[in-house]
Amino acid sequence: MNTTASTMNAAQRFSGLSDDEQAVLDQADRFARSEFHPLSQRMDDEEWWPSDIFGKIGANGYFGIPVPSELGGVGMDLFTSGLVLQAFSRWNHALALSWVAHENLCLYNIFRNANDDIRQRYVPGLCSGKLTGALGLTEPGAGSDALGSMATTATLDGDAYVLNGRKIFITNGPVADVLLVYAKTDKARGAKGISAFIVEKDMPGFSVAQKLVKMGFRGSQTGELVFDNCRVPVRNLVGGLDEGVKVVMSGLDLERAMIAPICLGIAERALELSLDYARTRVQFGKPISDFQMIRAKLADMYVWIESMRLFTYQALRAANDLEIGGGGRGSVHKITAASVMYAAETMNKVLNEAVQIHGGMGYIWESEINRLYRSIKLLEIGAGTTEVRKIIISDELLRG
Repeated sequence: MNTTASTMNAAQRFSGLSDDEQAVLDQADRFARSEFHPLSQRMDDEEWWPSDIFGKIGANGYFGIPVPSELGGVGMDLFTSGLVLQAFSRWNHALALSWVAHENLCLYNIFRNANDDIRQRYVPGLCSGKLTGALGLTEPGAGSDALGSMATTATLDGDAYVLNGRKIFITNGPVADVLLVYAKTDKARGAKGISAFIVEKDMPGFSVAQKLVKMGFRGSQTGELVFDNCRVPVRNLVGGLDEGVKVVMSGLDLERAMIAPICLGIAERALELSLDYARTRVQFGKPISDFQMIRAKLADMYVWIESMRLFTYQALRAANDLEIGGGGRGSVHKITAASVMYAAETMNKVLNEAVQIHGGMGYIWESEINRLYRSIKLLEIGAGTTEVRKIIISDELLRG
């Protein structure tokens, strides 16, 4: 029998985090509180992008977390990335969204699916933060049906593929140096004729048509991209000709697993702000925390957040060792869709009560709780809407 006293408190034992995992979460929290939170108000007010922040993130070892050290990464895993994202989302969710678009959608997808030549050319720069990454999938006419309705084409012409089309709602698009872009290389094969390419911002024929102004996650740059006879070298093909679906589907399951920590971090911050406000806001001669209905709201928020935490962590662990080319089917497809669906819907409930506790102050645009509240909808839409997530879950259930 092991009689050594545990150093874990009850909350850590409940979450299932090891001492090392808890240390990662705490360290990332301290970094984000110091470096990210002071930027959040201006980012929201002005849709401003702090151009030096990715270099600072890279210098502190917060890029390339699941990438081996020989390519400039940290050599840990996807679960650790999720913990970092959770901490970042507490203090500046707009910056956290840009971080995950770079880290997970671009960098990790390239690492998992590209050949050694591409890895050597792009991964170290993405890990250091010298390069900013983005993913180009969604189009004006292709959202939930991103593959079947894709109109962007890539035609072989000598030593290059010529891309033509548009991508929209692209996180990091206006500031990206490197983009992982999907295009149809065989229109007759439909969704099975899609390939993935790495596009650099200076390649002829590529441009940013517009930067989009959003309701929430302001400051995280989102744009519309144009490919007008954009020549991309053949060697920038990722994952093989007409094999883009494998890259997309594997990446989408990992993306869904990595969206839930954003919801969790935002909800945690909302509860913290609500507790502080309830303790200090005085009405009828006493703090509103003395009122039973306010206490009930705080208790509900706590229970919702802890249920989000367990679902989020377990989904991340389930996706942690997803094989290359895996995803888009089976249990992990169902679990990750359920994770982000539950986290987004539950965050909605948490933020609704948080604004109610703040009363009129919660309705004021520049208040932090209002900024958090405006983040709700994106997480019920991005990476597949709630409705699409339900289709995925029910499809897998009915397959048995």
